[in-house]
Amino acid sequence: MRVVVACPEKGPLGPDAAALGAETEVWEATRDPGFKLPAEIRRVAELVGRIRPDVVHAHSAKAGFAGRLAVRGRIPTVFQPHAWSFEAVSGTTAALARGWERLAARWTARVVCVSEAERGRGERAGVRAPWSVVHNGVDADRFRPADTPGGLASTAAARAALPQLAELPPDTPLVACVGRICRQKGQDILLRAWPLVLDRMPEARLVLVGDGPDAERLREDAPPSVLFAGTVRDTAPWYRAADLVVLPSRWEGMAVAPLEAMASGRTVLLSDVDGASESLPPAQRAHCLTAPEDHTATARAITVLLRDRTLRENFGRQGHEYVRSTYDVRQTARAIADVYRDVAAVPRSERREPIPQ
Repeated sequence: MRVVVACPEKGPLGPDAAALGAETEVWEATRDPGFKLPAEIRRVAELVGRIRPDVVHAHSAKAGFAGRLAVRGRIPTVFQPHAWSFEAVSGTTAALARGWERLAARWTARVVCVSEAERGRGERAGVRAPWSVVHNGVDADRFRPADTPGGLASTAAARAALPQLAELPPDTPLVACVGRICRQKGQDILLRAWPLVLDRMPEARLVLVGDGPDAERLREDAPPSVLFAGTVRDTAPWYRAADLVVLPSRWEGMAVAPLEAMASGRTVLLSDVDGASESLPPAQRAHCLTAPEDHTATARAITVLLRDRTLRENFGRQGHEYVRSTYDVRQTARAIADVYRDVAAVPRSERREPIPQ
């Protein structure tokens, strides 16, 4: 397949895609709709007209909006929400977002959801389109326990290899949260829970790995036991350095960070949002899920898991095997390739609209 990735010039996606053999095109776009949206849509139409792809694959709310408005079904279009746009808003805005998703389904050859829960939420919102569920995948060669061949020797060695953690005693209980620091990922909920954890385990430490629009605000009020690591090039050592990985999201399709953490042999604690239950081994779902936005339950679960090393190690081994058997990125790649082949072979409807010039 010839793959062309259109993305903003800033950021790692373009260089990373090029290093893997894809062609890249600059598509300057913001995360949210704004006054630049018409120009962003025109740029998509121009790229599609010049590249003449067999399939267009639009990811997430913004590219899904611009891509489907630009193409309007003339070329088979795959849309992958990665959590529905109407989950991020409320009231009238949510109603408008649901209306858009229902309308845009007529220009969508396939909606690819990363979990059955995400698909179900779309169906309940009235989105009527052909569906495929393709779970997120993890590179099991990159994310692996510290004691596997090629990995670091131990958790202590993993911490020693990270300058921010080098002075941390190896027996210090360490919780990691990896992800964009924003309302969706719920780091503010974790920070509300953290004083309750410290009441029971004052020696515990928390590290937030990532950056985002809420980072500065959360940093101002965080206690000294919380480290903000910022954006890192490789998250794998941070999983191996942690005793427990927590992601208290408000909404998801299926988060990738917990899969990476489990592949790395770490126990994860998640809020019970779309995809969370599916991502965990069945035996762990009673222990490793909390109600969304319940910081008290989150603190209680963190404390229980940090205090029980044997339970964490058992869960870590279970999670590693579960991800390797169920969420290997090679399975994901094959499934997405099959979607492309399927939609490219579908006859194009006479109702399709022309690409705007």
